[in-house]
Amino acid sequence: MRPLVIVWATVILDAGLFVVNLFVALISGSHAVLSQAVYNAADLVGGVMLVWGYTVSQKAPTYDHPFGYGKERFFWSFAATLTTFTASGLAVFADGFLQIVSPQPVGHLGAALAVVGATLAVSFAGIYVTLRELRQSRETLTDLLESSQQGLKAIFYQDIVSVLGSVVAFFGIVVVYRTQDFAADGITACGVAILLIATGFVLAAESRELLVGKAVSPEQARAVLALIERHPRVRRVRGLQSMMLGPDDALLALRVNFQDGLTTDQIETVIDQVSSTVREEFPSVRHLIIEPES
Repeated sequence: MRPLVIVWATVILDAGLFVVNLFVALISGSHAVLSQAVYNAADLVGGVMLVWGYTVSQKAPTYDHPFGYGKERFFWSFAATLTTFTASGLAVFADGFLQIVSPQPVGHLGAALAVVGATLAVSFAGIYVTLRELRQSRETLTDLLESSQQGLKAIFYQDIVSVLGSVVAFFGIVVVYRTQDFAADGITACGVAILLIATGFVLAAESRELLVGKAVSPEQARAVLALIERHPRVRRVRGLQSMMLGPDDALLALRVNFQDGLTTDQIETVIDQVSSTVREEFPSVRHLIIEPES
């Protein structure tokens, strides 16, 4: 999968949507459309953060960071989540609440409906880009959602929330058009805001686990153990500790009990063989530490 293709597609689409939504929000006074503009702006900032995180994560390991900079992607995904969902959600909620308390007239409802429809279409386009990249890399949506690709998951959720928010905004504008109840516009904006904030909390919790040192999945750990213990000179793996250092970078530390009677040179040869096999079968395991145990 090509993460930057998905991220850059999101940045470009959000930039266009922000301009259109902001223009229509200003001429119509619709807080529902303004909520879309705020969300697009936050998406744009979040996308730039994800691009930056991917860029700095490619730096070579240093003395201070011997395992590289893979966790930069986790940090900037977390920052993007706070910006895209939590901060924009709070801003939209405050604006919507003011419209409920002190309703202001909303005009140009036809243009507002049109731009919400355009936002809906572009959001579906973003979802299509993600699904296309998954299909080309022979991965499924379930693989993505269960992975540690926090940045790509945030983008996918952005598009889903944008679709749901557009639907809510559409019906809110229709209600305003039919009833002339301008407070409904504020209620719609608050509904979108609650959706944003809730999604932000979910993604932030996932990012927290990765930032503090989440292990590889139990399924992958069992697969690694089974692979190693198939070696004829390995009696048993006594312990396995792991940590995700990036979306496609894992550290594994193993305590391995080898056959009795092996010389030091033979143990070193077996360790080299096991390491090569694990890295070939699991490319994401870039750091492997094997400690012999009697």
